[in-house]
Amino acid sequence: MNTTRSPRFISRRQALANLTSGYSTLALASLLHEPSAAAPNVQGGDPLAPRRGHHAARAKRVIFLFMPGGPSHVDLFDPKPLLTRRDGEKQTFVHPISGRKRTEKLRRSPFRFGFHGENGTPVSELFPNIAKCVDDMAVINSMHADNINHNGACLQMCTGEQAFSRPSVGAWLLHGLGTENQSLPGFVSISPNQPAQGAPLWGSSFLPAAFQGTFVQDLDQPIRNIGNQRFSRRTQRSQLDLLRKLNELHKEQNPAESALDARIGAFELAFRMQQQAPAAFDISRQTRSTNRAYGLDDPVTETFGRQCLLARQLVERGVRMVMLFHTKSSVASACQLWDHHTNVEPGLVDNCAATDKPIAALLTDLKQRGLLEDTLVVWSGEFGRTPTSEGETGRGHHPFGFTTWMAGGGVKGGIVHGASDEFGWHAAEDKVHVHDLHATILHLMGLDHERLTFRFGGRDFRLTDVSGDVVTELIA
Repeated sequence: MNTTRSPRFISRRQALANLTSGYSTLALASLLHEPSAAAPNVQGGDPLAPRRGHHAARAKRVIFLFMPGGPSHVDLFDPKPLLTRRDGEKQTFVHPISGRKRTEKLRRSPFRFGFHGENGTPVSELFPNIAKCVDDMAVINSMHADNINHNGACLQMCTGEQAFSRPSVGAWLLHGLGTENQSLPGFVSISPNQPAQGAPLWGSSFLPAAFQGTFVQDLDQPIRNIGNQRFSRRTQRSQLDLLRKLNELHKEQNPAESALDARIGAFELAFRMQQQAPAAFDISRQTRSTNRAYGLDDPVTETFGRQCLLARQLVERGVRMVMLFHTKSSVASACQLWDHHTNVEPGLVDNCAATDKPIAALLTDLKQRGLLEDTLVVWSGEFGRTPTSEGETGRGHHPFGFTTWMAGGGVKGGIVHGASDEFGWHAAEDKVHVHDLHATILHLMGLDHERLTFRFGGRDFRLTDVSGDVVTELIA
């Protein structure tokens, strides 16, 4: 038996070793973080090429402001006067999933609410800057989800599925629409600390690997090694042409492995990014007034302010979706997440202080630049908190009724949609499930959630599983 390796194998291995050192971390990430499930190849050439949706779109891009941990709706956007009057009383509720009765002690909100905008939208005193933007916002006080634990609930909010690996919202958007700027990633996820659930929140699962999000963790060096000081662009172009040929030879033997398409595309994207990415990811050139508006001059707001400013720069350059995770606070004593099983009062004070000014600046900046009209901004946690007390100072996990809000991108501003019951326990009027939220996001982006499917494992999958309705009342 001849054990000599073929020249093709040797040349490809040597080429990979010699060539990859000159390209960005983005390209290398495609090699190191391949999805576990194989998927059919994307048909028709470049998987990220812009495509038409199913109908006229109201939004072209999405910024998702994700607050993992569970922001307390009854303390932020859903005031409950009866909860205040009956503070400390024991109340029996029926668990919506198990059907069992639970008796817990009611706990009022320690914060005052004001009524803002033309229609008097209630907002907590903890969000004084966001309160000025309510005329552009649709506040949904009847959200509900299916999982009471962080891992499953975060997966459902980001992928539509609470247990298994599924493509993220951003991956589905790239699958349906591609992206406008071929010199930048189509989907970027930004988080100073990686969330506990990690890459599945922005991954592509069984969709082609080209649709997974690009994760940015270091705000000082968002995309490392983007430049190539060793070779001219002409030399790099020759290297990439050779590398493409070698990868395509290997692909002929593995036609169903989408990671090979993503690998080739990532090297090409890294090459193109050398021209546009430095400016797109560099926020140091902003004016002092812009930096102050986003709170970059204050250690309390600096971290999330930088995330929001970076999101604005990316969407104005054609990035299809940017997802921001609030997973870190600059205040040493602050809670790192919105998971306030204890000390809900100081925890909310700190987290709201860290995000209020940057979010309001983002909405205002997008509006002043004419971008809010076709940029959809979504704010949400994976669930809310109980209107009852956990221990003496906290609130428990609560997926049965919570708040999400949307702004821009064809959303009807200045409204409050739906309501929870008089205590804030159950979503009671005009309920909006996570699947309904996803269906509405896709609709605003020009996609029919029932038609945006991908065949895998013998059946068609979609973001909204087998349910979900567009919430037309939210659309302007």
